[in-house]
Amino acid sequence: MIRYAYIIPFLPLLSFFVNLAVGKRLPRKGDWVSLATIGAGLVMSIVIFFEVFRIYDPNFRYHVVVPWLSLEGRFVINAGILVDNLTAVMLVVVTGVSFLVHLFSVGYMHGDPKYSRFFAYLSVFSFSMLGLVLAESFFFIYIFWELVGFSSYALIGFWFEKKSAADAGKKAFIVNRIGDFGFLIGFLLLFATTGVLGYDEVFRGIAEGKIEGTLLTLAGIGIFCGAIGKSAQFPLHVWLPDAMEGPTPVSALIHAATMVAAGVYLVGRVYPIFTPDAFLFIAYTGLLTLFITATIALTATDIKKVLAYSTCSQLGYMILGLGVGGFTAGLAHLTTHAAFKACLFLGSGSVIHAVHSQEITEMGALRKKMPITFITFLIATLSIAGVPLFSGFYSKDMILKSALLFGMKNPQHMILFAGALLTAGMTAYYMFRLVIRTFLGEPKDRHKFDHAHESPPNMWVPLVVLAGLSFSFWYSGWFGDLVKTPASAIPAVHAVPASAGSADSVLHVPSAGAAFAAESAEPKGAGHEPAAHAAAASERPGTPGHAVPAPQGEKHPPAVPHEAAPGAEAGGHGASHEAHLDHLAHVWSMYLSVLFGTLGIGLAFVVFRFRWIDPEKVATAVRPVHTFLLNKWYFDELYEATAVNGTKALSRALGWFDLYVVDGLVNLCAQLGVWASFLIGKFDNHVVDGAVNGVADVTIGSGSFFRRFQTGKLYHYVFVLAGGVLIIFLVKAF
Repeated sequence: MIRYAYIIPFLPLLSFFVNLAVGKRLPRKGDWVSLATIGAGLVMSIVIFFEVFRIYDPNFRYHVVVPWLSLEGRFVINAGILVDNLTAVMLVVVTGVSFLVHLFSVGYMHGDPKYSRFFAYLSVFSFSMLGLVLAESFFFIYIFWELVGFSSYALIGFWFEKKSAADAGKKAFIVNRIGDFGFLIGFLLLFATTGVLGYDEVFRGIAEGKIEGTLLTLAGIGIFCGAIGKSAQFPLHVWLPDAMEGPTPVSALIHAATMVAAGVYLVGRVYPIFTPDAFLFIAYTGLLTLFITATIALTATDIKKVLAYSTCSQLGYMILGLGVGGFTAGLAHLTTHAAFKACLFLGSGSVIHAVHSQEITEMGALRKKMPITFITFLIATLSIAGVPLFSGFYSKDMILKSALLFGMKNPQHMILFAGALLTAGMTAYYMFRLVIRTFLGEPKDRHKFDHAHESPPNMWVPLVVLAGLSFSFWYSGWFGDLVKTPASAIPAVHAVPASAGSADSVLHVPSAGAAFAAESAEPKGAGHEPAAHAAAASERPGTPGHAVPAPQGEKHPPAVPHEAAPGAEAGGHGASHEAHLDHLAHVWSMYLSVLFGTLGIGLAFVVFRFRWIDPEKVATAVRPVHTFLLNKWYFDELYEATAVNGTKALSRALGWFDLYVVDGLVNLCAQLGVWASFLIGKFDNHVVDGAVNGVADVTIGSGSFFRRFQTGKLYHYVFVLAGGVLIIFLVKAF
């Protein structure tokens, strides 16, 4: 298992270097290298998954680290991998979707002049995501986090000859840098207070109280800012629809299981660091995202942008689920969404490949020309719409149930469930609007319809596989059994009455750190065969690193909550009450989600299939609202007017300051230097040089004068001598 886990991410990295260096010279321009490496990674991921599934232990954990960097012996950075149930699932998700996208790209990108470079970029993207999934510390997840950002920039702007594609790549990169800056701040806060980087070590530091309260909340929100950027959450969701400028396989890869899933995975992986306030922040961010983007999808007519806003909305569901304590629910929806959204995006690519248009207003009746694409697209749509027997119903119902349970215990937050339920109805409506306008009815553009055709097998085979994975029987039962909330973070909330007879309640979440301390006293997976093999391997000579089957922390008694849940004293009564609430939430959320989904589907047929309601008349009647949604809530215009124009204005102001103040001071200093040099030159020429020249002139003049007395004639000297004696005599006489 460990050997495979080490090898998996480096296979696509090898493919990246091969395709970048000699891809153009290889047969078929090297696409088979990328297919073979990611295919081998998929096989190894499946082997790891089935080994984990065979063990079937929610606490399974396989942790191997080796010293990587030592700073003067005082601080050591370890490199290693962490394999648990969540990792095993994510490995299959990432490699599975990546392999199908690679296969689809063989047909879709055929004939592109940068064909080999495209597969090189796909490979480095896969390497980055797989490294992120396997990382066992904040340090390495941050490194791979940035690599994902770089490779997504390269893929989104792949057709950089188009200005729109180049701008979309830059927009994605810059917006993600904003979120990543928050990630960096949160990461540094944790490191500065705990002094460690590994997940388990940081969680243990929280348990020991090294960071707590407001500072821990800020650190958690900072880490979550990274997820806001990568997973396109409000208010940084604006980059994702523009990313449609990249090739459609890129859209499937980024929007299904990889880049956008990274944020959700990050929140799940570091779940123990979040405080109750941070969880609320996460939940409401998810609510705003899922509702806002769903409303925009109601009016979008670009097939890929409808799916892009749908992705934003579904990511909002995942984040909401994690925020209300639905750890399993949020990650289950990540897994199911990977299959049906990849199917939808690749299906849209099949449609675009056939009709050479992305506008659903130019399509219609394509089920007659593209039956395989239609059936697979319909199955994926039924899944995302939450129809029973499909995977989306299973995972979305888990999120709605978690939100309802949270609202039942905390009535002041019932809007979380209400917003999610309303959006479930909108999702069913706009997705069936997309199906009806694309595949049903009559063709809107006869020329495009006549030339439409089913895609080749290397494009529709991935659709069939993904459509098969959109059925719920693949996920029922085992996911909920294996991917459970970490014992180190139990965001179970209890409504504690503020006073007798009061309808108000306060939110209570047990201490994550205290729970981790209790959990760390019992090693997970120590009795499993793989962990035993890892321990034995660490003792063999020449085997690097050491295997840690579970975090081995010191024993700390769990902190006693400051307030107990109603009925906690009653023991069994409290447990039965919790079970009753859980069952009630499950039943009501299931019935209501089916009801709202049915209403959404029915309304879509009434409006766009049966035409009992004219959508144009409705749009005219609510023109301001329709225009508002058509312009995407004017977020781009708002950011253009504030962030972009503000940055430009600041740049102009700084430019003026630099030109007239900084350069002015420099030029003034230069002018003063010129003036000082002029004065010093005058002083040097007339005073210093004058004094020197004066001494020289005096010396020359005196020399010329006294030279007259040096005639060399004896009588002259005698005459002078006599004259001198006479003068002396006269002086003395008088």
